[in-house]
Amino acid sequence: MPVAIYPGSFDPLTNGHLSLIQRSLKMFDKVIVAIAVNPKKTPLFTEDERRDLIREAVQDPRVEVDAFHGLLVDYVRRRGGSVIVRGLRAVSDFEYEFQLANMNRKLAPTVETVFMMTGEDYFYISSQLVREVASFGGDVTGLVPPNVHAGLKAKFARKT
Repeated sequence: MPVAIYPGSFDPLTNGHLSLIQRSLKMFDKVIVAIAVNPKKTPLFTEDERRDLIREAVQDPRVEVDAFHGLLVDYVRRRGGSVIVRGLRAVSDFEYEFQLANMNRKLAPTVETVFMMTGEDYFYISSQLVREVASFGGDVTGLVPPNVHAGLKAKFARKT
């Protein structure tokens, strides 16, 4: 089976992300969770922290955690992947994801994008919303894995 690449910022990893990883493993023998590093953004968690949080939360040996800079399709080619997994939470995600998928197809015609609908338990969760709620001391239990919850508490305890 082809290697699937699941890219994202994962800042932080949410239970919605975990759901997509677990469901992807039903279709692919290996899933590479690829942390997109964008030098124009200032993430809450460093690249290494995100890598460690994901590795701790996902204990399946078929999942590899990596990071990349630059174009996703270049990374996919370097890693020998042929499928990009993307999650859709709502109709509003579709237009943006559709544009990305078509641009990726233009840049790399042999790379396919597979869209997976997020489960109804997680369709409203985004990393940005989780960060915002946690920054104000809100409880994000059940929205993120326990280790990420602890990481968020530690980050925001330092900022107050």
